[in-house]
Amino acid sequence: MVALGHAQEPVKIGMITTLSGPAGYLGQDIRDGFQLAIDESGGALGGVSVELVVEDDGLKPGNARQIAEGMLADDIKLFTGIVFANVAFAAVPEILDNEAVYVSANTASSTFAGQDCHPNYFVSSWQDDSQGESAGALAQSLGHKTAFLVAPNYQAGKETMVAFKRFYKGEVVGEIYTGLDQTDFAAEMAQIRAAKPDVVYEFEPGGLGIAFIRQYQQAGLLDQIPLVVHPASMDHVILGAVGEAAAGLQVTSHWNDDFDNPVNKAFVEAWREKYDDRPATYYAAQGYDAALLIAAGLAGSKPGVEDVAAFRKALLGAEIPSVRGSFEFGPNQHPVQDWYALKAVKSDAGRMVLKTEAKVLTAHGDSYAGGCDMPSAE
Repeated sequence: MVALGHAQEPVKIGMITTLSGPAGYLGQDIRDGFQLAIDESGGALGGVSVELVVEDDGLKPGNARQIAEGMLADDIKLFTGIVFANVAFAAVPEILDNEAVYVSANTASSTFAGQDCHPNYFVSSWQDDSQGESAGALAQSLGHKTAFLVAPNYQAGKETMVAFKRFYKGEVVGEIYTGLDQTDFAAEMAQIRAAKPDVVYEFEPGGLGIAFIRQYQQAGLLDQIPLVVHPASMDHVILGAVGEAAAGLQVTSHWNDDFDNPVNKAFVEAWREKYDDRPATYYAAQGYDAALLIAAGLAGSKPGVEDVAAFRKALLGAEIPSVRGSFEFGPNQHPVQDWYALKAVKSDAGRMVLKTEAKVLTAHGDSYAGGCDMPSAE
């Protein structure tokens, strides 16, 4: 059996995440949401003392692999935090091959959702396709007949294009793949203007999303062609940066800060108390949820020396609290959850907020789970 830790020593949790560059706030929020859950429990998760060991991958796959190797050499057997799919591809196989556990707090490519699912791989966020699928379902429900798709040229970007079209039944009149470090979208704006679609589906995470939406509004396109996005392209930081340029934007998400459930209310209140005016993004919420998920596993696999088999059994048998409300694992250890339509509007206080309006998908899993032959946790 593989030890996760000893009762007399804190269980070390390795967090490999993106803390620098335009996308740095994504990893910072995952880190801080996770740490918030630890702090609320007095330095423990599930009654087990833990130590969060954080390293910046710099959005470089090679860095992430080296960090994973170093942490494994230090006998860390529990990991989380990777933001981007291309980084995960470099580090996660190394983690799993060494019989350690990985709990994704963000990206979750189809690679580990179907035939290559793994008993030591858990996802607390979503399967990546769910973002595109929910946006496609929303665009379809809004009656748009033609769509233009924009996404970065990496695995998650390619997958989201396919996912959008899985639920959108109109005509796709254009698809563009952009650079992961791109900040000038003038050429893309020209192509969208020429194609004259009914709607644009855009996936540009973090700072890329800020640049895209600003330039979309400056080009005069926002008043002509509506945007439908998922939360990676319109979180609360992006909304704060673009302000009223986002007014009326349609967003799909599995979480929002206005969700009315006890866990979310406690999380949002604790976040605001600790970070003042810094908005709680879904990255922070996912980091918090990942910590709650790990807590469920540690709580049920005590006392003494935790091992991977006991941790997995405890986690899959637990009733896991979540800022999203209802949460359960599908057969591939990915979430089955609801997705909602949000809208960027001005609040009574005069600031831009994301308002939850309606449910888009109910108890939505993923299309790869049927291909997963997962061994029992018994």
